Amino acid sequence: MIDPIILKGFRDSMPKEEMPKRKITETLEKGFQAYGFVPIDTPVLEYSSVLLGKGGGETDKQVFHFEDNGGREVAMRFDLTVPFARFMAAHSSELALPFKRYHINKVWRGEKPQKGRYREFIQCDFDIVGVDNTQADYEILSMMHHSFHLLGIDRYAFHISHRGMFNTFLEKLGVLQDSTEILRAVDKLMKIGRDEVKKILVDIVKDEAKADEILLYITPDEKDGFLERLEKLESLCGGPCPGSMRLREIYSLLKATGIEGAFILNPSITRGLDYYTGIVYETFLLDLPQLGSVCSGGRYNTLASLYTKENLPGVGSSIGLDRLVAGLEELKSPLLSNNSSADVMVIYRENELEKAEKAARELRERGIRTDVYLSPEHKSKRIFDYADKNSIPYSLSFKEDTVALKCHKTRETKEYATVADAAEGIII
Repeated sequence: MIDPIILKGFRDSMPKEEMPKRKITETLEKGFQAYGFVPIDTPVLEYSSVLLGKGGGETDKQVFHFEDNGGREVAMRFDLTVPFARFMAAHSSELALPFKRYHINKVWRGEKPQKGRYREFIQCDFDIVGVDNTQADYEILSMMHHSFHLLGIDRYAFHISHRGMFNTFLEKLGVLQDSTEILRAVDKLMKIGRDEVKKILVDIVKDEAKADEILLYITPDEKDGFLERLEKLESLCGGPCPGSMRLREIYSLLKATGIEGAFILNPSITRGLDYYTGIVYETFLLDLPQLGSVCSGGRYNTLASLYTKENLPGVGSSIGLDRLVAGLEELKSPLLSNNSSADVMVIYRENELEKAEKAARELRERGIRTDVYLSPEHKSKRIFDYADKNSIPYSLSFKEDTVALKCHKTRETKEYATVADAAEGIII
C-alpha cells in the first residue's frame, strides 16, 4: 500500500479552505471586470530560458526547473508576470493595446514554507500593457483599492515608491552601478531592521557616509504626509525628476477620487525583482502587520523587451491569495462566514425519490442551492452528520400532504403546504 504523504510546502485544499478562496476570486473577478479587464491563462511549464534570469538571482534559486522526457530544460512558473511578458511578445499583434488582463492561477517557488506561505500557491495578477502614463499607474492603484473594498476589508494601507526616483538618488550619490544589490538590501528593511541593512549597505558601497545617506532616503519622518515626504525626497535627489513628477501626478488623481488616505509614500519599498522600472507598491492589513504584504507590484517597462523588439511597457499588481485568505480568516471576515455546500438538503424515503428530485429542481430554479441526500436508507443521525459537516443550514422532508423545513441552528421545524411556500422560509 502506498503511503498517502504529500511534499513539504504543498497541501491538499479541503472544501472548508477551497470555498473561501472561490468566494474571494469570484469577488475579485467582478471588480476586475468592472474596470474592463479580461482573463487569460498561460502554461504551467515554460522553457527554462523564458523564466530563469528574469527575477534576479535569489528568485532563480527558488524556481523548480528540470529536464523533461524530451531532454528539454523546462521550468515551472514562479510568478504570473514573466509568463505574461512572454505571452504579450507572442500575441501582441492579435490584441488591442493597451491590453488589460487578469490571471488567477497557481505558481511554484522552492522557498521555506511558513504560515500563509507555501511552495505551491495561487496568485491573482492584473496588468495594463502597452502604455506608460500616469493614468495607467493610477488605474492599477485604484483597482487595488476597489478590490479591497469589495472584499469588505476596512483597514489597509498601500505603500508606494518609485524605482526610477530611487535610481536618480543613487546616481547623484555615485553608487548607481551597485543599484541591484542596494535595492535588494533595502527590500529587507522591514524583515531585518535598520542596523542590519546598514551593515549590508556599507559592505556594498564601501562608504559609511553614503550608507547613512541611503538610510536617510529610505526612512522618512513618520509625521510627514505624502507630499511632505515627496518634497524631502526630491531634495535628496537634487530636485524634481521624472519619477517624482509621476508620483505627484498619481497622488493628484488619488486625491481627486477621494482615496488618497489609503496610500503612503514609503521609499523603503523597492521590490527586489530586477524587472521593475517605475512605481512599486506593497499592501498591508493594518490589523495584521505580521502577515506581510498581501498585494504587491509595480511598473515594468522593459520586461517584454527580453522577448520582442516591440515597445510593450506594463504596470501591474499581484495578490497572494493564500496569504489574503489567511488574513481574512484571522479578521473573521463576513465574506467567509458562510461556507456551506448548499442552502438546503432534501431528504426522502425510498418511495419519495421522484418527489425529492422534483422539489430539488423547483428550489434550484428559485436560486436556492439544493443537495439531495443520496442514501435514503441511512439513519437520521448519519444524515444530519452529513448536513453538519457540510454546514447545510436547512433540511426539507415530506409528510403525507405537506413539506417540512427544519432549521438546523434552532432545531425548529415548520410545515408548509408546498415546496414554493417552504422556499420562502429559507434565509440565504
